[in-house]
Amino acid sequence: MFTPKYPPRDIAPTPARATAHVPAVQAPAPAQVLPVPPASNRPTVQLTPGSALALTAGGGAVVLVVGAVLVSMLLAVAITAVSVAVTAVVLRFLITDLRKGR
Repeated sequence: MFTPKYPPRDIAPTPARATAHVPAVQAPAPAQVLPVPPASNRPTVQLTPGSALALTAGGGAVVLVVGAVLVSMLLAVAITAVSVAVTAVVLRFLITDLRKGR
């Protein structure tokens, strides 16, 4: 279950080595032809104008939602900090009043 699954290797045929008799006078070697890489098995992604627009709109929506969540979290932290500060000031006044005996 947790073992990695590797995609199958693209196996290109290897050129066979010639073992035939080479004549004493050799003809000029023909131009080497580079092997053509095998076609990929992966599907290609083709974006049409409509899908590009939908992708852009979706990305913008994600940015807006993440921004709203982050701003709301920052606002919650700020409100909590202010309430803790007000509570500390009130407790300080209460403690000083108790010490003075009022």
